[in-house]
Amino acid sequence: MNPDIRIRTASEADAEAIVAIYNPYILQSIITFETASVEVPEMRERIKGTLAKYDWMVAEVDSRIVAYAYYGSFRPRAAYNSTVESTVYVDEQYAGIGIGKKLYAALIQSAAGKGFREMIGVIALPNPASLALHRSLGFQEVGILHGVGHKFSQYVDVALWQKSLPG
Repeated sequence: MNPDIRIRTASEADAEAIVAIYNPYILQSIITFETASVEVPEMRERIKGTLAKYDWMVAEVDSRIVAYAYYGSFRPRAAYNSTVESTVYVDEQYAGIGIGKKLYAALIQSAAGKGFREMIGVIALPNPASLALHRSLGFQEVGILHGVGHKFSQYVDVALWQKSLPG
């Protein structure tokens, strides 16, 4: 499958499609540490808040949103202002065919274009697909936080991956 992929900036109107992608990850995996489904109004607010300073992008195939990615504040202190944390989710039906990589590459370009210097990926383990994606885009593993997450009655390690942005 080699679909025609369109990448664009997200809008609040995309919240329903984004929730449909994200909620299965919440309810069925350790990939995110959220534990309760996100409702559409909450997602609209998240998109709006992110777009005020950062970027949120979606990937479409046949006018259907099949993936999303965004970056935002890494940490709240001013000294971290040039560093962002990134997130990417792909609809499970479209995983493994390059959509995430294309979307994430556009997100990296956006962050660099806005003058950010470093991007951090925070990956719950195990997650071989995300590790491979980050590696393929030039991120480097910089550490593992052991047992810092707790979901589905298990403690979960988190890997930190970092990429210096061009510019």
